[in-house]
Amino acid sequence: MRLWSRQMLGGMVVVCLSGIPSARGQEKPTMAEDVFKNVQVLKGIPVNEFMDIMGFFSASVGLNCVYCHVPESLENWQKFAEDVPLKQTARKMILMVNALNNNNFAGRRVITCYSCHRGAPRPKVIPSLADQYTVPAEDPNEIEIVPKAPPGPPADEILSKYILALGGAERLSAVTSVAAKGTYEGFETYHQKVPIELFAKVPAQFTIVVHTQNGVRTTTLNGSAGWIAAPDKPVPLLPMTADELDGARLDADVFFPAQIQQALSNWRVGFPVTTIEDKEVQIIQGTGAGRSRVKLYFDKESGLLVREVRYVETIVGTSPTQVDYSDYRSSPGAGVKLPFRWTVTWTDGQANIELQDVQTNVSIDAAKFAKPAPAVVTPVNAPR
Repeated sequence: MRLWSRQMLGGMVVVCLSGIPSARGQEKPTMAEDVFKNVQVLKGIPVNEFMDIMGFFSASVGLNCVYCHVPESLENWQKFAEDVPLKQTARKMILMVNALNNNNFAGRRVITCYSCHRGAPRPKVIPSLADQYTVPAEDPNEIEIVPKAPPGPPADEILSKYILALGGAERLSAVTSVAAKGTYEGFETYHQKVPIELFAKVPAQFTIVVHTQNGVRTTTLNGSAGWIAAPDKPVPLLPMTADELDGARLDADVFFPAQIQQALSNWRVGFPVTTIEDKEVQIIQGTGAGRSRVKLYFDKESGLLVREVRYVETIVGTSPTQVDYSDYRSSPGAGVKLPFRWTVTWTDGQANIELQDVQTNVSIDAAKFAKPAPAVVTPVNAPR
């Protein structure tokens, strides 16, 4: 389910605020209360985190935005501010969970709304015998390090096998830029495929341009700073948070994997054996520059990266983003393998990216990695 899907079609209202320059010339994040009206409990956090929290709530109760907001919100951002009984209940629940964690766990986020709801509108109070006596399918994302378990191969061995599987360190180091075209399909495109352009350049420069039916969505990383300009965001241009910068750098490193070992720190192993699509995988964990936790899943047989799970910390809980990589092919000219298909899943959306025309070591205009202009909304009717 997508929490903010298809909103603003027709009479769209966008709050035209952007990041405020600080004394050092860096962009301060835009705060939730500067954009949304009637914010009472979730104040003092960036808009990006506020939206992650909305997705966290959606995942917790298994419902979309109109469950807690009026249906008219899908056509008008201002309507999200209207108070309804469920919003008032949600505020009480946030305070209750905060009190539980403060009084029992020294403020650590041990209890969240997902702890009790588990994807259901109402917490269950009667034990399920079916759950008790049925072996559920294992979720690879829930596999964590077992301290006393055999550690298995060290992280550098697994990463070395990955580098070799892609073509070897020498060939990978020779790739300094990638330009590609393809298609993007997700909730914001009404599950229809639309054109996408991708540009990547060493070091850590990465831009994706998606041509949606309602305007152009641009995600840009210039090596140190990043921005999201999208017609489906509450603000037409948002600076990336530290967690989002970590994710964008990892997206860039998929095209320049020779640098992946330096992209993360504090590498850890010791995960139990698990599978993805009936293939055994090896898991290693690292920490991004923005302190986000990242787990990487490698096919044990081929050595290729098949999944990445990164975690964003919010004030109500940890929100995951999963990226699945498949359809590895040799890139023309460079002789190195790249994943031509990505599936990105997060708490309020899912998207499929398919690359079709990939070129390596091409000249890319530096303007492709500059701060993008705010998104321009061109609302259209949803396809039937």
